Amino acid sequence: MRIWSVHPRYLDAKGLVALWREALLAQKVLSGETRGYRHHPQLKRFRKHEQPLEAIAAYLHEVQREAERRGYNFDATKILRQGTAVRIPVTDGQIAYELSHLRAKLEVRDRAALERLPNGEPPSIHPLFKVISGDVEDWEVV
Repeated sequence: MRIWSVHPRYLDAKGLVALWREALLAQKVLSGETRGYRHHPQLKRFRKHEQPLEAIAAYLHEVQREAERRGYNFDATKILRQGTAVRIPVTDGQIAYELSHLRAKLEVRDRAALERLPNGEPPSIHPLFKVISGDVEDWEVV
């Protein structure tokens, strides 16, 4: 499971579809609808949020909007809540790690998407998150 902190605009088609499916799975886990993945480290930051289901809903809404911008049809009725404006902190070290990880994936999978990644300047991040200074997050499996 990979729930990216960088904005979904950087993902290729395969990555965006995978993100949608994995974030929907995260929603199921957080709502207690499945027993698998309950201890997945990617969910720690959502569990720390005062309203975890609203946080994952806000995340999903942005992924769905990105899909819509690309002409894809992701079913927004699968999102259980409206979302939240309360943002989750993410470290600049985590963002750098994710960008490097994504770059490696796109080098193999989609060179055109790789060319769209920012080079030298900070990337846009998912609007649920706010960047703070720090190393790679402790929940990240490096």
